[in-house]
Amino acid sequence: MPEQPIRIYDSHAHLISDDLDRYPRNVVKVEMAEFPKDSSFGPGVMGFPGGYHGPNPLNLKPTAEQLHGWMQEENVVGIAAVQKGLIYRTDNSYIVDAANLFPDQMSAVIIIDPAEEKTLPMIRELSDRGVVGVRFFPTDLKIDKVAWLTSPASLAVWELADELGIIVDIEAPVTDQHLLIPLIEQMADRFPNLRIVLDHIFLPRVSDPDFGIGANYEGLAARDNISVKWTSLNMDTIHLKGFAPEDVLRRAVDFFGADKVMWGSDIGTSSGTYKEMIARAHESMCYLTADEKRKVLHDTGRRVFEKWNADAE
Repeated sequence: MPEQPIRIYDSHAHLISDDLDRYPRNVVKVEMAEFPKDSSFGPGVMGFPGGYHGPNPLNLKPTAEQLHGWMQEENVVGIAAVQKGLIYRTDNSYIVDAANLFPDQMSAVIIIDPAEEKTLPMIRELSDRGVVGVRFFPTDLKIDKVAWLTSPASLAVWELADELGIIVDIEAPVTDQHLLIPLIEQMADRFPNLRIVLDHIFLPRVSDPDFGIGANYEGLAARDNISVKWTSLNMDTIHLKGFAPEDVLRRAVDFFGADKVMWGSDIGTSSGTYKEMIARAHESMCYLTADEKRKVLHDTGRRVFEKWNADAE
């Protein structure tokens, strides 16, 4: 009997509408010069062309229908559809409508700005429409993120997410991760039942010892309600620094455990076709056991975002 292909859950997929009248764009202009020279970013990430996984990389921005078709081809059983903040800011209309086209396979994660008056009522309204998480993603790259995340308005968002039982997703900062980690640990302790997910393994400095996944991350790894995403963006930035993604992923799984690491394509931002991204994900897992690979590719993400239970199948 042939071996069944491994199921995949994509924890980080961006969807973009091609209907500009119904879903107008409000693009945040990003220039590479805005990033510090020692940051992780470079060609092939943040939507810039020129990745390290092919001679002519594409930067695709799929609609829900397009991605749904690719999912069927690649045995992707579900996705967390993450709002594209650099295109829509906090207008979450499309990501919610898009996910609701395929409610059994797509779950929306909206972007919020706690400083906006609409934020709390919007979260309540959209949670009733199936939204599974809120993402802290400031579209102002120069904002003081510590002040932004510790304000009374921000705390109200954390409290509401805890009340509603939805996820808090934290965008990985280009710099100053060390300033945000204590805050995240504090929130994880304050809301022990709240699921917290950190994008892109919080962009560790892979040129540091242990690929930047060491003592600085111990508090994150020690808290059961914190998980991390391993994405195409991670692989791009790791290649850019001259390291092998499979080595970094092995370190991340050893450090956090496969039950707390989930794969995300980052389609809509990172370069490459969906098929290429999935092939690269498999390649990056060459040092994982079969059980670890299944957890990172499917079980962890689906359990965290969909409250999936393997025993219920």
